[in-house]
Parts: sequence; structure tokens; C-alpha cells
Amino acid sequence: MSKTFITIGTFDGVHRGHQKLFSALKTNAKKAGFTPLALVFKMPPKNVLNNNLEQSVLLDLEHKKEFFKDIKTVYLDFNKVKNLSAETFFDLLIKKYKMGGIITGKDFAFGKNRRGNIPFLREKCKQNNIIFEVIDFEEDGNSKISSSRLRAALKTGEISALNKMLGHNFSLEGEVIYGQQLGRKIGFPTANLDIKKEQILPRGVFAVLVYLGGKKYKGICNIGLRPTVIINGLPSVEIFIFDFNKDIYGQILKAEFVQKIRAEKRFNGLGELTQQINDDCATAQKILSKF
Repeated sequence: MSKTFITIGTFDGVHRGHQKLFSALKTNAKKAGFTPLALVFKMPPKNVLNNNLEQSVLLDLEHKKEFFKDIKTVYLDFNKVKNLSAETFFDLLIKKYKMGGIITGKDFAFGKNRRGNIPFLREKCKQNNIIFEVIDFEEDGNSKISSSRLRAALKTGEISALNKMLGHNFSLEGEVIYGQQLGRKIGFPTANLDIKKEQILPRGVFAVLVYLGGKKYKGICNIGLRPTVIINGLPSVEIFIFDFNKDIYGQILKAEFVQKIRAEKRFNGLGELTQQINDDCATAQKILSKF
């Protein structure tokens, strides 16, 4: 195995800051004649330590992999390395992963109690003849773009701001499964998505672009607890595709979120709900007219 130029992180959401880092990684690796390598934690270390894994990520691991097509990637279980000292982890990078260079953001740290900070890395890399590069933060609105900032925007439904910081549209992807088929009874047959439990879900109704079978459609997505129909239950992800009437159970559907239309609310019966869905569709059609 040739020497590698390494970066390390969870890279949740693969936002503009991460994309900047990956671009610099590839540039530096090419310049040094090394292989670019991303060591990616499967789940955010903070959530692993707190044992809080449900609704904890912007992008689940399976779909995150799509962003690493031209970078060699190794996925790490944080539980297996969380007790390693910074010194031991650094030695592991050299011996197991053939590190010849490493590039990080300015606030990066690794090892137990995060002792492997920038000054530590700078000194250790100098001692071991390892190339060390640090890149500046990517900012939006004079503030650092971070995964925690994006998660907060997603939870409050700030989709436009979220997409701007991501550098791509936030999306959900999953298999179409059977739901209650209530939508079909009131004239709005919806596709229910099977979403992984670690995926953060915004609540409300959204204008979405739908990708299915290699084609693009438009529609609305409702995420919530169906307050008009069920009082208690698990959040559901339901998508109504405009001008579409096909059996798609078992197929993989991807929805890109463009804008939030409204918050979830309770209606006084199905008649009121049906009228609101008609209004939501009209709003979404206007929002999506430019796509």
C-alpha cells in the first residue's frame, strides 16, 4: 500500500466545509504522490458517547457513501477507538493506514479527551516527517458551517438555509412501503418511505423533488405523527407525487427538499384535511415551478 494523505471525521451531511476539505485533500495527495484516504466514523462520536443514536444524523451511512466515490474510504466504529490515547491513535494512523500526510479543519481533535489537537498534531507530524495541513472554516453568514448548525436548521425546518450550507439539497431516500392508505381514500395516494431510525426528520409539509426509476417528478412530503388521524405513533414520511398514479411498492424513492410549506397541525376531520392538502399542493406547485 502506498502512503496515504488522510482526513478524519464523521462528515455528517457532507456540507460545503467538508467538500472544501475533500478538495484540498485530493489536491495535497496528488501533489505528494499519495493516496487520498478518508477515515469516516459511522456515527457522530458525541452521540455514541451519549448513547443517543436515534434521529442523530443528517445523512445515513449508506447514502453518505455516494459522496466518497473518488476518495478511498475506511469506515470506523467509534466504540473501538474511543479509549485510545492521542499518541496511540497517531501511531495507528502511521502503521495501519500508512499516513504520509494529514489535513484537518482548525477545530479538529482526536484521541481520548480530544488531546490530539492541532498543536499536538503539528509537533508529532514534524517529528515523524508527516505533511500536515490545516484549512480555514467555510462560513455562511459570518459563522462557521458545522454539522451541528445544520442539524439545528433541519429540526426547525429552515430548508433554504440548510440547502445553502450543504451545497446540495437535503434529501431522504428509502424503500416505498405499505402505510395506512388513508391518502388513497381521500384522493391523495402517498408513498410511505422506510427511513433508518438514525435519520433526523424535520416535521411539517414540504415541497420536494422526487427521483424514481431514473425520472424526476414534483410533489409534497408530510413528516409527522398524523395528528388528525392518530394521536400517538411514530413519525411517518409520506410523499404525494403530482400527476402520478403507479404501483411503486418496493421501489427506492429519493425526495429532495426545496422549501417548507407549513408546520404539522390537527384538522377537524378529513374534509378540512383534504382542503388543506389541496392548498399545500397549489403552494408547492408555485415553489417548484422554477425546477
